Amino acid sequence: MKSSTRQIARQRIQTLMSQAKKVHATDPQLSSCYVATARKIAMSARMRLPVEYRRQICRNCNSLLVHGENCRVRVRQRREPHVVVTCLNCGFQTRMPLRKKKEKTGIE
Repeated sequence: MKSSTRQIARQRIQTLMSQAKKVHATDPQLSSCYVATARKIAMSARMRLPVEYRRQICRNCNSLLVHGENCRVRVRQRREPHVVVTCLNCGFQTRMPLRKKKEKTGIE
């Protein structure tokens, strides 16, 4: 039962995100409504949004982030190298580390 519910939720999230991308150029308000609905579906199904969708969404204002249009992307070298994505609608900043995770070896 759980797997079918999550499968349906995953399909709905995919369709909502594709619709949000199509509509964003003409109606950004409707696009953010689609994104908010997709996030609510993921929360109610108790599953995480896929990484490709998480990186395209502002966690603060639920807007779809389109590089050069409503967000700014910068690479920073302080402490650990990371990418900073700034939403130009609300000013929220998301930081994503660039360093690869260390692989575990069997011999220690």
